Amino acid sequence: MTKGPGAPAAARPGRPGAAVPPEPGLWNIANLLTMLRLLLVPVFVLLLFAAGGHDPKWRSVAWAAFAVAMITDLFDGELARRMGLVTDFGKIADPIADKAIMGAALIGLSVLGDLPWWVTVVILARELGITLLRFWVIRFGVIPASRGGKLKTLTQGIAVGMYVLALTGWLATGRAVLMGLAVLLTVGTGLDYVGQALRLRREGLAKAREGR
Repeated sequence: MTKGPGAPAAARPGRPGAAVPPEPGLWNIANLLTMLRLLLVPVFVLLLFAAGGHDPKWRSVAWAAFAVAMITDLFDGELARRMGLVTDFGKIADPIADKAIMGAALIGLSVLGDLPWWVTVVILARELGITLLRFWVIRFGVIPASRGGKLKTLTQGIAVGMYVLALTGWLATGRAVLMGLAVLLTVGTGLDYVGQALRLRREGLAKAREGR
């Protein structure tokens, strides 16, 4: 309902009686980018396996779909925070979309024989494990994304994208080296998150005992 001329102005957040801003609508730019990324997952898989999965032209088109998904991943969360568009849907769908496109690429490449299965298992096990770990300690606090974690995500995205392309020669060697670095960052940041989770839980339990 529209306020009348004499209606009081909304109180500022943080002050007594401050009005709680309504949650943004579902159909905002950040959520639309997340939805696009989710829709790109099956499209990417179809393109990756088109013509037997080893046609350079189809692999290039699959790479384009993967690249678009990765670019939307860079922008949707940032837009949501900067423009005040954070929603419950976005909190749930954004990480699902991230893991879906990366998981589809890793599993697809391993099925095609282009990427060793142990690489796929290590990366996906780490992602699933850290997600479960976050839920395990969520009542004590949130484990923030670290710089190492962000570097890991970037390195993974570039490396997997290079594997999607039909590369040969020194480019094929370069992507193998980059994937090796991605695996090291995956394991290293995973261990760091485990340490943070244990510390967060220990501190939370100590505060709970002190408050008794």
